[in-house]
Amino acid sequence: MEALYLLIPLSVVLVFAALWVFFRASDDGQFDDLVGPALRILQDDDLPPPDHK
Repeated sequence: MEALYLLIPLSVVLVFAALWVFFRASDDGQFDDLVGPALRILQDDDLPPPDHK
């Protein structure tokens, strides 16, 4: 029973820390473009470099 006195406040602090990290990333623009990186993988840009003579 005494462990709950430690675990409950610790879990509440952990939840607030996770929410703070999420909202901080959201404010910094981390989640602005979710489609662009997925489409960039599909672009065929693995052509060999041109020969410079």
